[in-house]
Amino acid sequence: MKRIGLLSDTHSFLDENIFTYFKDCDEIWHAGDIGNMEVADRLSAFKPLRAVFGNIDDGAMQRRFPLDLRFNCEGLEVFITHIGGYPGKYTRRVREILRADPPGLYICGHSHILKVIPDKELKLLHINPGACGQEGFHQVKTIVRFTIEDGIIKNLEVVELGKRGAL
Repeated sequence: MKRIGLLSDTHSFLDENIFTYFKDCDEIWHAGDIGNMEVADRLSAFKPLRAVFGNIDDGAMQRRFPLDLRFNCEGLEVFITHIGGYPGKYTRRVREILRADPPGLYICGHSHILKVIPDKELKLLHINPGACGQEGFHQVKTIVRFTIEDGIIKNLEVVELGKRGAL
């Protein structure tokens, strides 16, 4: 069993409440637009970090983190990228990847819109944790927590960190 803390689109801002909400997590997964090394370093010093780079991340971030991550976690195949769309509206690149070899869990960020949507055709779950930084059009900062046990996602919960701009 692994407890996962999922976030995206920090844009160089790290809400201190994340450390409280992720204290019982085994790993943190970041779906891109980290913003700077300080955010990545603080997260990785706190818990093991798996992350992808996003479209605002500079060359140093792109050298540290990949465009895509694919791995098995507790029997569940996971695919993470930053820009990828959602069921029925995947980007062409991601649609080809997902159709060729569908994971059980597909995660992306970028839109700043929280989504948890099953894709019945590909038999996967899509999660976009929304955005937890101060930049963007989202009104509320969000993160997601869940558990993976024997290939099954359990106890999925959305955490609202408050309004964007409120510290």
